[in-house]
Amino acid sequence: MAPSLRAALRAPTSPVLTDLDPRATPLAPGDKERTREQMVVDGSRLADLQELLYAEGATGGRRRVVLLLQGMDTSGKGGVIEHVVAAVNPQGVAITSFKNPTPEELRHSFLWRVRRAVPRPGVIGVFDRSHYEDVLIGRVRELAAPEVIERRYQEIVRFEDQLAADGVTLVKCFLHISPWEQKERLLARLDDSAKRWKFNPGDLDERALWPAYQRAYQLALERTSTETNPWYVVPSDRKWYRNWAVGRLLLETMIEVGPRLPQPDYDVDTERDRLIDEPPLPG
Repeated sequence: MAPSLRAALRAPTSPVLTDLDPRATPLAPGDKERTREQMVVDGSRLADLQELLYAEGATGGRRRVVLLLQGMDTSGKGGVIEHVVAAVNPQGVAITSFKNPTPEELRHSFLWRVRRAVPRPGVIGVFDRSHYEDVLIGRVRELAAPEVIERRYQEIVRFEDQLAADGVTLVKCFLHISPWEQKERLLARLDDSAKRWKFNPGDLDERALWPAYQRAYQLALERTSTETNPWYVVPSDRKWYRNWAVGRLLLETMIEVGPRLPQPDYDVDTERDRLIDEPPLPG
């Protein structure tokens, strides 16, 4: 049996992000080119499993999977969606990007908009950011009192347990990059006229708070990584490894979910005979 990447990347009980190398490549199948080749193979298997999950959901099954992506700006959430999620049939995928809350969303609990985005049965959901923003930015920018943030950790754990009980399997990925790599990626956006639209001057304001964000991420991982819904820390300085790793985490999860092709609730031979023996149709 191949070693489990989920075991290798599972967040430690008390994570210290400075101890986790963002340039590491645990269990990579080889160098950049070999890993990209393996991504094609993994993507084909993932597409097959997604088709089974979709068929299962279309015939009354309750199971679905949510790939949840969190990370600092430029960590690669969009890149993962482009290179990993693109391998499966878009009909069976629902992507939600969580931006700043709207006035309507602010009138509700912080989990309200997330509950509304949970995919229907048979679908792989992708969260580009998520409810964790409310314990990350909320803590760093002091948008909520400390005791409110503490309650939110507990609410998140209960919410994710409820999702699991309802057939939702979460794949929570923290895309771990270094401040040096982020600087290079931000400079690349400024230096390429075709990518300047991605640059936001506010990103530099958030970058200045790097230590506070790292502490906030550590606390979120520590308080909300559970046996049922663990966090995975994905080294993300190397884009090729990041993309393969997230795809493999999703693939391993789908294999464990084990979607099955639903059996027809009709007699196949009878329906086949009806089709063969039907009278000629007009036209």
